[in-house]
Amino acid sequence: MQHWTALLGITAAIGIGAASPGPSFVMVARTAASQGRPHGLLAAAGIGTGGLIFAILALLGLHSLLNLAPTLYLALKLAGGLYLAWLGWRIWRGARQALALHAAPSPHSQHRAFAAGLATQLSNPKTAIVYTSVFAAFLPEQPELSFKILTALAVLLVETGWYTLAAWALSAPLPRQAYLRSKTWVDRAAGGVMMALGLKLAWEAVE
Repeated sequence: MQHWTALLGITAAIGIGAASPGPSFVMVARTAASQGRPHGLLAAAGIGTGGLIFAILALLGLHSLLNLAPTLYLALKLAGGLYLAWLGWRIWRGARQALALHAAPSPHSQHRAFAAGLATQLSNPKTAIVYTSVFAAFLPEQPELSFKILTALAVLLVETGWYTLAAWALSAPLPRQAYLRSKTWVDRAAGGVMMALGLKLAWEAVE
C-alpha cells in the first residue's frame, strides 16, 4: 500500500508539473501549429523521453549527486539556460519566414522535431530539480525493482500523454489557421518567452 501511495504521489506531482506552462509547452505548441500534427506528436514523444531520462536519473540518486556537487547543478543551469535562450532567438529570428505548408514531411525533419523536444526537456534544469525533489519526497527507502519500472513507465505516459494532447489540439485546423494568420507575432511572443526563461536561468547560475 505504501508503494502504491508513493507511485500515485509521484505520478500526480509530475502531471501537475507537466501541465504547468514552460519551455516544453511553448516548443510543442509552436511545432504542432507550424509543422503539423506528425511533427507535434514527435516533439511530444521527445519530451516524454526526456521525462523518462530524468525519472531514471532521479531513481539512481540524482538528488544526492546535486547536493554533493552544487557546481554541477550551476553548470547545468547555465548551459540549459543558454540553450533555451538560443532556441528562443532562433524562433524570434524566423518569425517572418514563410512556412512550406505543402511540402511532404521528410524523415530528417521528423527526427529534428523529436530531437528538439528531447533537447528542450533535458536543457531545463528546473525540470531536473522538480524530478529530484518529487522523488526524494515520495520514494520509499528501499523501492523494489518492479516499483522503479512502474514509476518510470508512469512518468513516460504522463509526460508523453499531456504533450500529445496539446500537440493534437493545437494542430487542428482552427488553431493552426489562427497561428498562420498571426505567425510573426506568435513566433515573436514564443521566442521572447523562451529567451526570457533561458536568460533568467543563466543569470541565476552566475549571480
